[in-house]
Amino acid sequence: MVKQLPRLKLEGFNNLTKSLSFNIYDVCYAVTPEQRQRYIEYIDEAYNAQRLTQILTEVADIIGANILSVARQDYDPQGASVTILISEQPVVDRSELGRETVASAMREHEPDAGEPSGPREASVVAHLDKSHITVHTYPESHPYNGISTFRADIDVATCGVISPLKALNFLIDSFESDIVIMDYRVRGATRDVRGKKHYIDHRINSIQDFLSKSILKRYECYDVNVYQEKLFHTKMHLRQFDLDTYLFETTKQDFSSAERIRMESLLKREIAELFSGRSLD
Repeated sequence: MVKQLPRLKLEGFNNLTKSLSFNIYDVCYAVTPEQRQRYIEYIDEAYNAQRLTQILTEVADIIGANILSVARQDYDPQGASVTILISEQPVVDRSELGRETVASAMREHEPDAGEPSGPREASVVAHLDKSHITVHTYPESHPYNGISTFRADIDVATCGVISPLKALNFLIDSFESDIVIMDYRVRGATRDVRGKKHYIDHRINSIQDFLSKSILKRYECYDVNVYQEKLFHTKMHLRQFDLDTYLFETTKQDFSSAERIRMESLLKREIAELFSGRSLD
């Protein structure tokens, strides 16, 4: 729940831009090159254009926006792109619009067989009047040590009273999130009827203020906040490490004690590097 300041009587449109950006990482260990390729294929199927479109449609519902049209494209061999146009205000009841608006737009943009291949990534862009929602996915594998990762790059920027923070918990739960790195910033100014400029219209001390109790229980969280700049940064990683949850198509019972120790060391190193944003060489 976004805690609003006392309602502002504005001279015109609320010009504040609220931007939420984060990377979500899934990390796994795939033993053979064939397994690593199947991991890439699994991610590509699990987060294809249709699934990403469904996620963004739900985001639009949560923040109180209306979808106007949808364009999407899956690439061969991997990757997808989706663009969604959304109106911001006034909010129209979804029951009045009907799901046919979204469904027909999605059908109109079904990819044809034989479409040219594209990069190994999936992308989603949603425009919210002067705002946008984007999701890009990047599956990749280490060339020889078995580590495979999947990154979802997400941006939700809104202009006006709509807040991207309302969709924060849903987006984290929509992906396989071992690591989450988030930035939230309020930019610009809006002017009230007396001519005074306001640089924020809601209360916030940390992004953690808007995380659910269940998420806070699962993740270790760290903050770096610059309050005078209205810039908030939070990094999270799972508190518990269970080797089985990181193994693709295998279990730890399939390996010797020495092999388990080696794999656990590689996985924890990968997590530490992604979390810190630097190589530990």
